[in-house]
Amino acid sequence: MYAIIETGGKQYRVSPGDVVEVEKLPQEEGAPVTFDRVLLVADGEKVQVGNPFLPGVTVKGTLLGQIKGKKIIVFKYRAKTNYRRKKGHRQRLSRVRIESIEG
Repeated sequence: MYAIIETGGKQYRVSPGDVVEVEKLPQEEGAPVTFDRVLLVADGEKVQVGNPFLPGVTVKGTLLGQIKGKKIIVFKYRAKTNYRRKKGHRQRLSRVRIESIEG
């Protein structure tokens, strides 16, 4: 059984027991998390597709902690003008363990 959820402007394929890294959530570590924007649920041959979301279907999980993602380097360069700018960015993420798909 798996579901496709939307959070933070991105879509994730999740199953019970998976650990996913999503855009930062405001809850504290160990708090329960509920995703109600479920786009699709598949259980063997049975597939439910929302329009755009499935009403009454939720994905529940537990927040494991807040982390930082891999560093992204942004480098601007213009030829022949000695113009160079280097910046780095690390996105803040939340690590969530998926407990169940309900509904």
